[in-house]
Parts: sequence; structure tokens; C-alpha cells
Amino acid sequence: MSSARSPRALRDLLAEVGRERGALGQGLAALLLNSTTSLVAGAFLGALTGTFEEIGGLLILVPAAIGLRGNVFSAFGSRLSTARHLGTLQFTTRSTSVLGRNTTAAMALTLGTSVVLAGIASLIATATDVVVPAPVAELALVSVLGGLLASLVVLAAAILLAVGAVRFEWDLDNLVAPLVSTLGDVLTLPALWLASLLVGNGAPSEVAGWVLVVGSLAACAAVAVRRDETGSIVRQSLPVLVAAGFLSSLAGVVIESRLASFAAMPALLVMYPAFVSSAGAIGGLLSSRLATKLHMGTVAARFVPGRIARLDAVLAMSLVVPVCVVNGLGTQVVATLTGKAGPGALDLVLSSLLAGVPLGLFVVAVAHLGTVAAVRFELDPDTYGIPLVTSSVDLVGAFFLVLTFSALGLAS
Repeated sequence: MSSARSPRALRDLLAEVGRERGALGQGLAALLLNSTTSLVAGAFLGALTGTFEEIGGLLILVPAAIGLRGNVFSAFGSRLSTARHLGTLQFTTRSTSVLGRNTTAAMALTLGTSVVLAGIASLIATATDVVVPAPVAELALVSVLGGLLASLVVLAAAILLAVGAVRFEWDLDNLVAPLVSTLGDVLTLPALWLASLLVGNGAPSEVAGWVLVVGSLAACAAVAVRRDETGSIVRQSLPVLVAAGFLSSLAGVVIESRLASFAAMPALLVMYPAFVSSAGAIGGLLSSRLATKLHMGTVAARFVPGRIARLDAVLAMSLVVPVCVVNGLGTQVVATLTGKAGPGALDLVLSSLLAGVPLGLFVVAVAHLGTVAAVRFELDPDTYGIPLVTSSVDLVGAFFLVLTFSALGLAS
């Protein structure tokens, strides 16, 4: 009896996936845009090997800085999406509105966590001895200024996306994580590079760095102590963002330790941002959909997924293979256009698939378990779900990708 039911249940599940063509189309379109622009970021990353060699610890900071943009503003967009579904979202400049409270919290988190990430990068570089770190004040200067510059643009884009979702009846849950991750990838690296131009001026650089450290931490603390929803968002977000930054920085160590191989074959470095960003965006999409349904009561907070949660998981996994193929082919195109050495299209696509499919399964599991765990501990799943996914993806994705490159003989 059970064996007869299993194929029927699978057919029913696949039929439901087919009926979700609108969600699949929106998610795939956003993910393809994410891949395309992340490959541009990868080309920029491949061109900065000289800067990474000059400013010790900067490459360790990069995955965490990119991840911070996605973590803060994907959660920002996810909370706006939930508010829209609940009918409480209004586009107003009042600081007490849902939009105003979330904007204040997002910028406070950007400032405070950027300082912490610089400290983490310096400590990890020293502890692992993979590179001699630059002075922590200079790393903070790059992290805060670069992060602030990128965050202002991402914030504006996230708000415009929410406006568009209301105007054109898009499902913000399917769009916010991929598109915010896209902008975070594209903008963070150039912003960090611009900020890095201020480093190396001796005492003025360090003084400016310490001024930014004190000012950023003070601004974040001033918002965190508020006894309203804004302060609650900051207090709940800080621990998970710091933990996420630590895990993402470890991903930077994995990449830093292979910097010589990447310098010899830069096309491999081009793939990295698109690879981890796509996986994080798929997990963020799933987490955002689950968070909204948990808030609305249409999905139960159970670690063993029910029918609706399983459907969302299958939807997410159905996006993995096409996105991996696009990432591999896109890497070859970018490498050819920019004259960067690489192993060829076949090896790049194969690497993307071999590392991407198991990473997709990992991401789906973390997205479901993390979002449900947040509800079980009476925390906001919009705030916790996406950062848990993207931070773990940075580390595990870097490990899978380097392991796959090594197994195929593409990197030592």
C-alpha cells in the first residue's frame, strides 16, 4: 500500500510544482539576472589580486562584506514582503512606519557589523597565519566606507523593488533575495576597492579608521537600545549577523589559501561570486517564502516538512541545475572577454554542477531548518532565516568549489 502511494504522492507533488509556473518564472528570471551580474563581480574580483596582495586580510573580508549586504537587505525585503501580505506595508517617510523602522535598523546594522567584520578578518588572518593582516583601523576604514556606499544603493533598490511588487502584483518573496544578492555582489566589490584607495597613507588612514569605528559602533548602539521594533530588529539581528560574518570570513580563508592558484587561473575566481550568490539566493528565496507562510499560519513550524513546505523545497531545487549551467557558461564568456586564463567551458560547467547540486541540497535543508528553528525559539524567521542560509553557503560553497576544482585537477 505505501509503495503504491509513494509514486502517486510524487506525481501529485510534481503536478503542484508545474502549477507554480509563475513562481518558477519569477524566481528563475531573478536568479539568471543574479548570475549574470555576479559574474561581472567575479571579473572585478579576478582583477583585484594585486590589491589583495597589498592589503593583507582584505580577501578574507570580501565574502563577509558581500554577504552582509545580502543578509541585511534580503531580511529587510523579507520583512517588507511579510508586511505587504499582512496588509501593514505603507510607503511613507514616517520613521515610525514599517518602512521607516526597517530602514533605520538596516543602516544601523550595516555600520555596526561592518566594524565587527573588519575585526574578525584581522583576527582570523592572524590566527590562521595565511596572510599578515593590514592594521585593523585600515580594514575598518575599507569595510565601513565601502559597506556604507554599497548599502545606500542596495537600500534604494530594495525599496523600489517593494514598490514595484505592489504596483505590478509580483511576489516579493520570489524576487527580493536574488535581486538584493545581485546588487550586493555587483556593488560591494567596487565600493570596497574605492575605499581601499584611502589605505596606505600612514597615520591619516589609521586616524580616519578609528573615527569611523567609534562613530559606527555608537550609531548602532544608539538604535539597539531603543525600546521599539527598530531596536528589537537590531538586537535580534546582531548575533546572527556576527556569526554569519565569522563563517563568511572563514570562506575568505579558503579562497585566500588558494590565491596563488587563482592568480594563475583567474577564471576560477570569476566563478566564485556567482556560485555562492546563486546558492544563497535560492536558499533566501525558499527561506523568505517559508517565513511569510509561517507568519500567515499556512505552514506549521515543523522540522519534518509538510506538503506545502516540501513543494517549496522542490521548487527551489528545480532552479539549481539551470543556474549552475548558466554560471559555468557565463564564467567562460567573461573569462574570454576579459582575457583571463581558464580551463575551458566544459570543465567550468562540470565544476559548477558537481559543486552546485550538493550545495543546493544543503541550502534547502538549512533554509527549512533555520526558518522553523527561528519560530520555535520565538524569533522572527524573516530576520534569522536568510542570514543563516547565506553565511553557511559562503563557507560550505567555498569548500565545495575548491574541493571540486582540486578533484578535477584545476587547482592545487
